[in-house]
Amino acid sequence: MDFSEVLRSRVSVRAYLDKPVEPDVLAAVLDDARHCPSWSNSRGYLLALAQGERLTRLKEAYVEAWTQSLSGDFPPTDFNTRMRYPGELRDRQVANGKRYYAHLGVARGDREAQNAWQRRNLEFFDAPVVGFIFVHRQMLPFSAQDAGIMLQTLMLSATAHGLGTVGLGTLTTWRHPVDTEFEIPEDYALITGFALGYPDPDAHINAFRAEHPQISMARPLVAEPGTE
Repeated sequence: MDFSEVLRSRVSVRAYLDKPVEPDVLAAVLDDARHCPSWSNSRGYLLALAQGERLTRLKEAYVEAWTQSLSGDFPPTDFNTRMRYPGELRDRQVANGKRYYAHLGVARGDREAQNAWQRRNLEFFDAPVVGFIFVHRQMLPFSAQDAGIMLQTLMLSATAHGLGTVGLGTLTTWRHPVDTEFEIPEDYALITGFALGYPDPDAHINAFRAEHPQISMARPLVAEPGTE
């Protein structure tokens, strides 16, 4: 595949085969990701990868934390993931959510069914590899920019290697499970996570496609001659 084919074939995968990712394939994806651009080449991010028994422990801890949150119990965390989206960003979020749940056949207001699907995020959609991305607090927002560039590079490389990925931003709501499994410096804040593995081609949820609107362009204050 050329670059455009890789880019357009990459989708959010929310169901995975019960198949481990070969160590050499995972190493190749990580090797590609390290070649991404970075602010002054500072690379102010840290990646924690979980597989096997560690992943199982993290899954159990995240499901427990999420279950407690249903009663409003949210511990302190690095970033607020429960804010209300502003303006047109809220419109896009709501529109995507409606399309997503319609694809799943979940009726509006069916909180039990919605919670069941939200829980799948905390189960990492049963992916065999889960990543947690931390950014250096003193380099924000540039460390967050670099982390995003790295993550997209990783996801596109995964696609080229026949793997699927999905971002798991909701993991940011609970940092403490990760701190029990990895040595993370205090200077680093958990900003997002992701799942990685071989997509299940028969899973209905993997047929969902988000819309990709045109990039919003700022209008010049004064039009250049001949461009009107």
